[in-house]
Amino acid sequence: MEMVQIAVVVVILLALVKPLGTYVYHVFSNEANWTDKVFGPFERLLYKFIGIKNRDGMSWKKYALSFIVTNLILTAAAYLLLRLQWIHLFNPNGMEGMEATLSFNTVISFITNTNLQHYSGESALSYFSQMAVIMMMMFTSAATGFSVAIAFIRGLTSRGQTIGHFFEDFVKAHTRIFLPASFVITLVLVALQVPQTLDPTLTVKTLEGAAQQIAIGPVASLESIKHLGTNGGGFFGVNSAHPFENPNPLTNVIEILSMWVLPAALPYTFGRFAKSKKQGWVIFSAMMVLFLVCLTTVYAAEKAGNPVFGGLGIDASQGSMEGKEVRFGIAGSALFTAVTTAATTGSVNNMHDTLTPIGGLVPMAEMMLNVVFGGKGVGLINMLMYAILAVFLCGLMVGRTPEFLGRKIEPREVKLIAVAILAHPFIILVPTALALLTDAGRAGITNPGFHGISQVLYEFASSAANNGSGFEGLGDNTTFWNISTGLVMLLGRYISIIAMLAVAGSLLRKQPVPETIGTFRTDNALFTGLLIGTVLLIGALTFMPAVALGPIAEYLTIR
Repeated sequence: MEMVQIAVVVVILLALVKPLGTYVYHVFSNEANWTDKVFGPFERLLYKFIGIKNRDGMSWKKYALSFIVTNLILTAAAYLLLRLQWIHLFNPNGMEGMEATLSFNTVISFITNTNLQHYSGESALSYFSQMAVIMMMMFTSAATGFSVAIAFIRGLTSRGQTIGHFFEDFVKAHTRIFLPASFVITLVLVALQVPQTLDPTLTVKTLEGAAQQIAIGPVASLESIKHLGTNGGGFFGVNSAHPFENPNPLTNVIEILSMWVLPAALPYTFGRFAKSKKQGWVIFSAMMVLFLVCLTTVYAAEKAGNPVFGGLGIDASQGSMEGKEVRFGIAGSALFTAVTTAATTGSVNNMHDTLTPIGGLVPMAEMMLNVVFGGKGVGLINMLMYAILAVFLCGLMVGRTPEFLGRKIEPREVKLIAVAILAHPFIILVPTALALLTDAGRAGITNPGFHGISQVLYEFASSAANNGSGFEGLGDNTTFWNISTGLVMLLGRYISIIAMLAVAGSLLRKQPVPETIGTFRTDNALFTGLLIGTVLLIGALTFMPAVALGPIAEYLTIR
């Protein structure tokens, strides 16, 4: 029965990929279509209001600069709002201003679409901060990431001279995708008993007569963009395990699909831009194969349970339910775990720190690879990066100049891709080593031994992948952890984005090469296998030594 539940969700996703991917293509194709009639008049008012008169395409440098400057302005405004939180309207619970290093970590976390939370929302933020800072950055970070992904696709597939106009893409991502979708999902969640109110925290009496504080607020509206934008930051500290954020199995499925469907649809959008749907399905198939392997592994590990329980005489026949909500069970928890780290969302409906060692390895591995669907465009960009690399390696083996989508892959592109590939493990493994070497880093570890290494490794993998899920159990609201993870989140977001925009700009300037009988095909099952092999080979060689010291060593010691 549990496998049927999982299969139904996967089938629903597969049914949504093509129509949603087609819709996204129409939104960003800059070709006249029906979406212009619906959203065009409102968008023209927005362009006039923000002073954009000319929406001609930008070079990759101008696009990247516009993206970075917009993020800087939003970050500065958000930081001030958090520091001055005590003067806000909509602060019925009297929240004080947030501490400086925690404010730094929080604004960096949300502008980078990470949503790593070193605070508990119900006890640290006013309603105004939840709406004007957290939700605002959930929309804008998702829209900027989505815009960059579309620009990268244009660079690979366009025959023009530009990768698009950042502010036009940014506005369209809001008006045609995230705002209307969030509005609909919010109404659905409210109908399913998720709170949406500005009333203060409730004080109620228990059956024993004791007073109890029950936090409420504008939860449903935050939940919708939290998942649609693959953000992941929860209104409450325990995130989607909280019954107000995720009351029942139906809301659990809605949240899973909300965070999964747009990243899954983007490969099909890429195929439409490339004028070859097969290209899109190859990328999607590689992602889905990797995802199904991860999902099967985490489900099997949690279903098998912890062998230590058997040695203690505890019945573990139902699997490992430690840290899981009974209303979701192992299937709903395993699927949520696999999807939230595959889609780099970071929301959780169970405690990842209590997963079995192999179960905990799965979300860690998905963040280390960072290509299994990914967040708003990140997964697609990274998978296309690996596709270009796979073509380059195959070209070296057969002695031909590698080509991808009719454009030659030369040293400049390979060097930029190497920067993006090497930066990711560097900003995970180096900070992990520093944390384990320093007193400030080790002070946050609550479970010494191999599990403690996993806690540290997971925290930096989550930060670097802009995922935001926590292994938890780590005492991370300290100056060391706030600053270190903040810097890792910044580097994880902007190094790869700038490098890949540079790749898009470089390929855009090249003249298309006619396809010949000797052209290496990138739209068939063979290339899907090569792509998966390239991802696994690089990921395994890079991270296996570190993983062996954490979850693998822990697994071997409890057998």
